[in-house]
Amino acid sequence: MQGDRVAVLAESSPSVVVALLGHHRLGVVHVPVNPRYRAAEVRHILRDSGAAAVLYQPGSEGADILDALESEGALAAVRRIALDADAPVPAAGSASGASSTSYVRLLASSPLEDSSRAPLDEDTAVLVYTSGTTGTSKGVALSTRAIVENVESLTHLWRFGSRDVLALALPLFHVHGLFLGILGALLHGMKTLLFERFDAVRIVEAFASEGASVFMGVPTMYVKLLEAMAARPEAAAALGRGRLFTSGSAPLPADDFHAFEAATGHRILERYGMTETLFTLSNPYDGERRPGTVGQPVPGCAVRVVDDAGQDAPNGELGELVVQSNGLMTRYWGRPDDTAASFRDGWFMTGDMAHQSPDGHVTIAGRKAVDFIKSGGFKISTREVEDVLRRHSRVADVAVFGAPDRVFGERVAVAVVMRPAVGPRPDDATLLAELYAFAARSLTEYKLPREIVVLDELPRNALGKVQKHLLRPR
Repeated sequence: MQGDRVAVLAESSPSVVVALLGHHRLGVVHVPVNPRYRAAEVRHILRDSGAAAVLYQPGSEGADILDALESEGALAAVRRIALDADAPVPAAGSASGASSTSYVRLLASSPLEDSSRAPLDEDTAVLVYTSGTTGTSKGVALSTRAIVENVESLTHLWRFGSRDVLALALPLFHVHGLFLGILGALLHGMKTLLFERFDAVRIVEAFASEGASVFMGVPTMYVKLLEAMAARPEAAAALGRGRLFTSGSAPLPADDFHAFEAATGHRILERYGMTETLFTLSNPYDGERRPGTVGQPVPGCAVRVVDDAGQDAPNGELGELVVQSNGLMTRYWGRPDDTAASFRDGWFMTGDMAHQSPDGHVTIAGRKAVDFIKSGGFKISTREVEDVLRRHSRVADVAVFGAPDRVFGERVAVAVVMRPAVGPRPDDATLLAELYAFAARSLTEYKLPREIVVLDELPRNALGKVQKHLLRPR
């Protein structure tokens, strides 16, 4: 029924795209769910959204999770529907297939007259749950108008056109891939090569032999593409044939920006956005693309950098980024207090710390809650420390975070993924001393690491953001 929430727990596929468009056509609220979520995370979204149904792929991990939830009685009010071209749609109240019509065919053939009215531009079209980098995810209600206006603004800026071919390996449970990827391509009549998961070799092949011209990724994807080019020199020439490479959802290290340019001739175009505001800042298509910055406001958007009192911070000084956007959310689903608290004088408080250059270019310094350490009265940017430690020959990946300290409040802690090396690995104390001495060449004393944990990999969400709140307990 119109206004019902339907969750989609599935890997990227054409059927997911059909479900998105069919839900919009009928006025059903599309609720994408990360297929790698575990039972507790899926249960939270289904309950919080009040989903009437959940779509899934038979034989998948998602199907196993739904089996487990069903066995504990968590799906009593939720219909399970197989998202498969040959799978029958169960009748209401039936646990087994009672119809020979597949769900995607049902969506494509359902007459609009079955709805009480055509969906309105301000109706909630998609309910996207935040990635939970700092805690329990919240449902972000986004209207059709907000999605279309904002995606049109950015894709016109990037000159999307019908001659482009998009290699899309971003997941379809987040606004980056679902809106900027799928809807952005559809709005401009672009051909899309849709990949279930990112694989650097397959992306290179798409540019080498399938006519791909545009790639949108996250920083971890560019690391893998750089590794692919190092292993296969011809890969650089293939990627060099493209027209546009963009990055978002997490900061792109300047070293990777320059390495990609040196290999392919392309300067990656960085942009910034949030689930709550959609896409608000972008480096220019024509003009200077500055590594480390996310550019200037997209048409239809405005930003400010403010101090704790809500006053504009001077150029170059750190403050919180606040946003007005044509892509602004309607509300946090079922959380009126959180919705009200996220605005100040009509501006959305992003929780991201940033500074702005005199000509309006914005640089994101990190999340207010997890990317700044307050130690002995000093405020320390974790990104600044991470940028230094990444240059150490032993370090493959690193995350800096604040560990509790009785005297100073917090101390600088580092989680490190080490590069493969010949010979024995130093013990943690020796490695910490080595990193401390290395960082001391570039950083003042109070910014130096005091504690270390060595991991096989950093905990990241599906878009590559490090989940620092999971590091603190270690």
